[in-house]
Amino acid sequence: MRERQYLEENIGAVRRMEAELSDNLELIELGEMEDDTSVVTEAESALRALKLESDRRQVETLLSGEADGNDTYIEIHAGAGGTESQDWANMLLRMYIRWAEKHGYKTDVLEVHAGEEAGIKSATVQIKGPNAYGWVKTESGVHRLVRISPYDSQARRHTSFASVWVFPVIDDSIDIEINESDCRIDTYRASGAGGQHVNTTDSAVRITHNPTGIVVQCQAERSQHKNRATAWSMLKARLYERELQIREEKANADAASKTDIGWGHQIRSYVLQPYQMVKDLRTGVEKTSPGDVLDGDLDDFMEAALAHRVGGETAEVTDID
Repeated sequence: MRERQYLEENIGAVRRMEAELSDNLELIELGEMEDDTSVVTEAESALRALKLESDRRQVETLLSGEADGNDTYIEIHAGAGGTESQDWANMLLRMYIRWAEKHGYKTDVLEVHAGEEAGIKSATVQIKGPNAYGWVKTESGVHRLVRISPYDSQARRHTSFASVWVFPVIDDSIDIEINESDCRIDTYRASGAGGQHVNTTDSAVRITHNPTGIVVQCQAERSQHKNRATAWSMLKARLYERELQIREEKANADAASKTDIGWGHQIRSYVLQPYQMVKDLRTGVEKTSPGDVLDGDLDDFMEAALAHRVGGETAEVTDID
């Protein structure tokens, strides 16, 4: 139902945009015929707004990764610097919660480790909504703040760092599907201490999963049918365990790839003094209103980072002739 609602909203949006484009083009023609500049100006303004929406929806097509449609976790850690960095980490937590609220996403703060005097040492928030992970995944990295410290009695300028790590919410109820064509099933005579049934029939079963090389075998029962069923269950359990190990190794690799929370590793700088600017060091996108950014205005940065990932460039709105 969630996927259906998402598709319906997007199809409806495209049809609405098509209708608005046609209507405004007709208005421009009528305005020019009647020499009514106010109508032409109003229609051109509507087309510019439509262009902005079109650019945003074009960026959304980049959200095609396996986990992009999932809910997401955001983990924030204060860097070295005590109260300064801990306060900065708390500001980042508020920023992402405000961003989520503006987009109609639900948030759930799962863990907060408070600082000694102010701010937080670390926190984890879960954001729930369509494409939550796809939008936020480019926020992983070190964020740098430059400001006059409210905790410095001499009002000196301080630089603080905090790290953000984004990872998707994954459903652990894994449905293991096994193609029999990928398996080799061998039967052989069970070995044992002796008895009437031992070594008289091929009741033991060995299953080899060719893609992974996993081998399971069962000879506990006298019935080949029962041993086969048990062996299939064992194979599913082994594949399930393997999937969990792959996930854990990937998570560990992501964690190991996180750099030091300090100079030379930041992805974005937030400067409040001596001038006001937020600059993304990966894409070059700048905004001169850090207050708005810290209040959740992150879309420009996210869209540019998504486009940058696939080698594209962010579209710029140009004047309409």
